[in-house]
Amino acid sequence: MPPTAPDPSSGEQLPVRTAAVWAALDPLVGAGSALRVLDVGGGSGGFAVPLARLGHEVTVVDPSADALATLERRAQNAGVGARVRGLQGDGDQLHELPLGGTGDDGGGYDLALCHAVLEVVDDPATTLREITRALRSGGQVSVATANRAGAVLARALSGHPKEALALLEDRDPAPGRTRPARRRFGPADLLALVEDAGLTPGEWRGVAVVADLLDASSGADPAAVRRLELALAAASPYRDVATGLHVLATRP
Repeated sequence: MPPTAPDPSSGEQLPVRTAAVWAALDPLVGAGSALRVLDVGGGSGGFAVPLARLGHEVTVVDPSADALATLERRAQNAGVGARVRGLQGDGDQLHELPLGGTGDDGGGYDLALCHAVLEVVDDPATTLREITRALRSGGQVSVATANRAGAVLARALSGHPKEALALLEDRDPAPGRTRPARRRFGPADLLALVEDAGLTPGEWRGVAVVADLLDASSGADPAAVRRLELALAAASPYRDVATGLHVLATRP
């Protein structure tokens, strides 16, 4: 089953908004070989469980005990509990967790996921370096982040021009908040982080170019939206204003 397709037996469909990410992963995860996958910040298993259903062994690292409990239930219900392992911890402290062999000693993971993580960690650069260490030579990491341009457009369209301008100027749109502001990235920012971590990036894509702009009651055919997402994901100027950015990078 291709990862971008719904699996009727699982009782769930993969979100249309992540179609571009699954399309980038498809040559790896759909090739027929079982991979060791590390999902940093993988939470309740939105990627981990579908990957386990494809036959891969997935270790999820997440700071939330509640999310990991949901992950375990979800994996068991999908019949893949034996292929999914949850570890409570932070992405910038992977070296303190019992991950198994690391890329430095010849073990390591074939694939790592770092989705919606760099926006919220204390130090994105340290987190990416930790993930790089966990990969084998030739292993790859899938990095997805919030896109600053997409956030500006979304705030403007929702009637918040002051917040949109703040995001455009890389300022906190709500400076009075008690929680730290969520980071947004531009393509150049993301590629620089990846390269500084010792990784070789591929071409970046837009994530949710149109999916997040459609109202749930629009009645748009999900299959048609998926096809449009895939067509726009690597095409400028459309990818430039997507909700998210995605890049697949390789450890030399």
